[in-house]
Amino acid sequence: MTTTRPASGRPLSIGEAARSAGISARMVRHYESLGLITGVARTDSGYRQYTEADVHTLHFIRRSRDLGFSMEEIAELLGLWHDRSRASSQVKRIAQQHINDLSERMAQMQAMQRSLQTLVSCCKGNDRPDCPILDDLAAGQAQHSSPKATRKSLSNK
Repeated sequence: MTTTRPASGRPLSIGEAARSAGISARMVRHYESLGLITGVARTDSGYRQYTEADVHTLHFIRRSRDLGFSMEEIAELLGLWHDRSRASSQVKRIAQQHINDLSERMAQMQAMQRSLQTLVSCCKGNDRPDCPILDDLAAGQAQHSSPKATRKSLSNK
């Protein structure tokens, strides 16, 4: 999606606001239902009317999502963004915790990759039906053991 700047001062429809923020109208409604976007004006017929400030908030949410923050973290960051008396240490704490979470998830994914690489290297990949990959999946070993234990159990097969 391309992003454009809203026309100054003119209320925007949900479609225009969404296009301007580079997200879908469905996501705008979702963010509103979560309380991330509040106080959106409506016409007499019930159509939403967004301001430049609302679009700016949508950009903030989109960028936060692009960086992988959870909806709860985004809500907290939005609150801090709107609070001019905040301490930057509060924002830094949230970002640092997110970095720690990302590091942990990356380590878990690297462990999964190593386990799968070990399993693939143990599979002959020929026309025979025996397959250490399927054997391991059926045994559920990867959930309960380290990659080293998985390699050891495969070498016993």
